[in-house]
Amino acid sequence: MAKKQRFRDTKKGKATTGREQNRVDKPSIPFATNGKKGKAFLTDMFMLFMPIFYFVIYVVMGSLQEAGSQKLLSWGYTLIPYIFIITIFMYRDEGRTPGLRSQSLRVIDMDTLDKPSLFSIIFRNMALILSILTLFGWIMMFFRKDKLGLHDLLSRTCVIPSVSK
Repeated sequence: MAKKQRFRDTKKGKATTGREQNRVDKPSIPFATNGKKGKAFLTDMFMLFMPIFYFVIYVVMGSLQEAGSQKLLSWGYTLIPYIFIITIFMYRDEGRTPGLRSQSLRVIDMDTLDKPSLFSIIFRNMALILSILTLFGWIMMFFRKDKLGLHDLLSRTCVIPSVSK
């Protein structure tokens, strides 16, 4: 006698044995909307990035013309402290930057559903720069149901609404 095929059991509503019974469904994650994430990003840009950018242009580089002639160096001087600062904010404040806090959002690890590790935060923030620089990495979150960007997929993190404590 031959065994019944699995799809027939499923079609008839019978319980299957083996791996299918041991599967544990992960809880659904309430992902943040793109509008709130965009507002948080703009807030971080104006509160954290722009002061660093102006400091680099006028204090470190000396003038706008000097910064314009050495673009790669001035962007490096700007992005490295920015990544360092948002990493500190995320690590010390339960996965929140000032922009995420203003929109009641936070970053979590998708596997543990808790605050990401320091390595995940650093990797996410480095991948964020890659995601912003490539059009595909930034645009893809508008076409996905879970609203994850390239940096979220690479670092296995996501942005969710935070629960008031």
